Amino acid sequence: MIYLFAGDDTKTKRLAYERFLKSIKKETDTFFINRNNFNKLQVESLYSGAGLFSPKSVVAFEGILEYEDNRDFILGKLEQIGNSTSTFIFLEGKLAKPILDAFKKAEVKENQLNIFELPKEKKEKFDNFLVANAFSAKDKLNMWMYFRQAMDRGVGMEEIIGVLFWKIKDMILKRDFRKFSETELKNSSARLSYLLPEARTRGLDAEASFEQFLLEVF
Repeated sequence: MIYLFAGDDTKTKRLAYERFLKSIKKETDTFFINRNNFNKLQVESLYSGAGLFSPKSVVAFEGILEYEDNRDFILGKLEQIGNSTSTFIFLEGKLAKPILDAFKKAEVKENQLNIFELPKEKKEKFDNFLVANAFSAKDKLNMWMYFRQAMDRGVGMEEIIGVLFWKIKDMILKRDFRKFSETELKNSSARLSYLLPEARTRGLDAEASFEQFLLEVF
């Protein structure tokens, strides 16, 4: 079975998504998969019923359809995923019509397609790179200020963490160790990879977990 939570009304979408996750029985095996730990073989084993612990599980994807290779793989497997004994949840941003049509073609029911769109007059794009650039400059004050602005404008935690993860990887690649050592950057990168999945698994608030990360980094 497939459930989709998508659209640019990030705050409402996130609340609906979190509410749905809380409705899942605690004893159900739940896997959180994002771009950093996406593995095609693992996904195939999960929808085919060959999971490690149980043939029935919940698989929560976050931001997977943003990346062409992952998107093409998933869209090509939607029918098998939809027929699986497991439940697959997709948390995505605004999706193009052909992608939504692919979900409908896979016979995902209307009540399982949850699309959250902001009214045009309320949309205000926030530059997520402000957060990333403040981090690279080790500017604690602006980092905090931009993070709070992003949250106030409804930017998703997955978006902030995604751009920050990219920035840290870029700093490591360019060997930019003026503000942070290589070890510090690698540790931060590793922590960010699992921050959201770990927060949800442990029932922690995502914003609070990220704020704790910032306090420890700076």
